[in-house]
Amino acid sequence: PDRVRHDLRLAHAPDPLPAALRAAAEDDDEAVTALRGHVCELLRRYWEVTVAPHWPQMRLVLEADMTYRARQLAVGGARLLFADMHPDLRWEGGVLHVDRMIGRHRVEASGRGLLLLPSVFAHKPAPPVSPDEAPRLAYPSRGVATLWEAAPAAGPAALVALLGAARARLLGLLEAPLPTVEMARRLRVTPSAVSQHLQVLHAAGLVTRARDGRHVLYRRSALGDLLAGGGEGGDAPGSGPGRAP
Repeated sequence: PDRVRHDLRLAHAPDPLPAALRAAAEDDDEAVTALRGHVCELLRRYWEVTVAPHWPQMRLVLEADMTYRARQLAVGGARLLFADMHPDLRWEGGVLHVDRMIGRHRVEASGRGLLLLPSVFAHKPAPPVSPDEAPRLAYPSRGVATLWEAAPAAGPAALVALLGAARARLLGLLEAPLPTVEMARRLRVTPSAVSQHLQVLHAAGLVTRARDGRHVLYRRSALGDLLAGGGEGGDAPGSGPGRAP
């Protein structure tokens, strides 16, 4: 009940609470408990109607963002981690500044950690609303603009017949290095399914892999480029001057 009262006042500050919520802000635990249950039920119904049907697709976008952020942190520390997160964020001298906020307060994160929360709904960074809140930062996730894009086509019919539709799509994606979670997001499948197909493609010599920090990046090999039609300007193996097609 105390937490509910605290959040209600904080959400409406500096204005007074609406009449319908004033009873909950007083020392009436029964009213607060009833309100809490009602709000939780509304949130559950909202989740089921608006978010749950699309959650698997959203989750892949968020996981891809987390993979990217972890890589930025490993390569360049906090400065690189926040460099392209949002124009309102800047890292200076061990302090993360959030510009254009309504409130003006400071949250000590040293020794407590900073929880990063990518969101497909946020349009700007959202730090704690008061200095007594736990250190956390919600921010716009990368890849939101691609959330509703259709999965890439499988490629030419001959390539699909040879590799199968799933592996043909993977090979088509790997013109540039990508981690498993990003491929899963784009193809709208699970990372474990992508890993299984990558093992087969790697064993066949069609993709290469290299570790980048904590992550493994995959890319088409020269043979994979030829098979996917990416080896423009070169001759296919077994062809050339003086040879019959």
